[in-house]
Amino acid sequence: MRWEEEAYSRTDSDGNPISLIEYEKRAAERKLSRWHLMSRGDLTLYSITGVGFFLDSYDLFIINLMSPIWNYEYWNGTYPPLLRGAVNAASNIGNIIGQISFGFLGDAFGRKFVYGKELIICIIGTILVISLPNSIPTPTLKMIWIFCFRLLMGIGIGGDYPMSASIVSERSHLHSRGRLLAWIFSNQGWGTLTGSVATIIILSCFKKTIKDEGKYNQLDAVWRIQMGIALVPAFATLIPPSPASLRHGHTPTPQSDTPLETNTIHNKFDSIHPGAVKTLPTIPTGPEDLEKLAPVSRKAKLNTFFIYFSEWRHLKTLIGTASCWFLLDVAFYGTNLNQSVLLADIGFSTGKSHYDVLMRNAIGNLIIAIAGYVPGYFFTIGLVELLGRRWIQIQGFLTCALMFAILAGGYTHLTTAGKFVCFAIAQFFFNFGPNATTFIIPAEVFPSRVRGFAHGLSAAIGKLGAILSALLFNYLAGPKVIGLANVLWIFFACNILGAIITWFLIPETKGRDADVIDFEEWQEKDVTLTGKQS
Repeated sequence: MRWEEEAYSRTDSDGNPISLIEYEKRAAERKLSRWHLMSRGDLTLYSITGVGFFLDSYDLFIINLMSPIWNYEYWNGTYPPLLRGAVNAASNIGNIIGQISFGFLGDAFGRKFVYGKELIICIIGTILVISLPNSIPTPTLKMIWIFCFRLLMGIGIGGDYPMSASIVSERSHLHSRGRLLAWIFSNQGWGTLTGSVATIIILSCFKKTIKDEGKYNQLDAVWRIQMGIALVPAFATLIPPSPASLRHGHTPTPQSDTPLETNTIHNKFDSIHPGAVKTLPTIPTGPEDLEKLAPVSRKAKLNTFFIYFSEWRHLKTLIGTASCWFLLDVAFYGTNLNQSVLLADIGFSTGKSHYDVLMRNAIGNLIIAIAGYVPGYFFTIGLVELLGRRWIQIQGFLTCALMFAILAGGYTHLTTAGKFVCFAIAQFFFNFGPNATTFIIPAEVFPSRVRGFAHGLSAAIGKLGAILSALLFNYLAGPKVIGLANVLWIFFACNILGAIITWFLIPETKGRDADVIDFEEWQEKDVTLTGKQS
């Protein structure tokens, strides 16, 4: 399906092509009210598309909780900082590969053809991580094994970002699109919460053997179970719907890519798109067909991406989305991948035994998740259509910057409780702020023909920031380098710069139909070209 089919892929009762905005005005049959979040079919699809974000966040927090276990089990408290950073960053490195490759493949071959493959890769990677052979002789080699297959797992998780964002954006109504994108992204919150709760339960089950009997070799079972829990939602998503559910209700899937001929849009773009098929797919407008509405580009090629972003007005938006995601991830992942280190440094994760330290660490992570991390997502869901994306992103960046400034400037004077509260507030405004909106905006601001690749590229550049933090945080935070307080000043600067870039480079996307804007831009070019030829 060509770009001109994307913009006006809805028809009125007479079969005439209309925009998404006009389609929504005329679709009187539509039963969804302004505040209705989703239908049953949508709930099924958004639950499926949210699994990747659940796994991403679960992995993020589980590695944060597993690193102390490996520190005790394999290194006796001397886990090398650079090796620790590399293992923590492995999944993020894989994310970059998955985000770019699956984003392009989704644009080139269609969402339906590609969707689901990334989850299989994630499952294989997870199984191989927890299958770490005990026969591997040295701790370093064991960490190399974990690094390699966490990287593979990360490819699958990363591939879900552009695919889920594109699918949800292309099947949502303008008035609820941001809310629905925030909804699927909020699965990160549940992943975080699940990771903390699971760790507390698992450690409690092993309390007698580890703490009372001193069998610290049982920590090996603890981290494998922690990691293996991620397979439950992954396998559940791969299970096909039962025949009964197919008989009694529609189970939505990513839209088929087969175009059907209907009216023709008469535009002259052969000089730019030689041989373009100027047809529209037939899209029924009844409520039972509304859920199937997800136009997807199958013939998009890499040169389409470069042609689109050769114009500064488009390129500056891509620079804005990518750089804001990068700056966010430097601070967000720097904090979250090393939250156990931060909790220990502020004096929260203390105890008489290794078991006590691990349990206090898990409890601290759980409190921060409940108090700040998870509620932030739901504030975004509730307010994103009211306040807009730019406002939420800017205020989130600025509030996080304030928290990091307080922590960095008063690090030696603040009490443990004061530091803990600042970290919790920062987590809240990460998620009621740029962590959610850097995902939402690229899914809305770019047209369908480049959306998957542009979203994947923005996310991949963001993950570069996460990798930098994962690799360098433990090294830089050491007292012999710059110290933790100065690392927090770096996070402060990243948030301030993110707010500035958002203000100057990123447009508001609330109510924006990027496909119509794209179509109208080409109409203007066609008029200009025709005028010159005449």
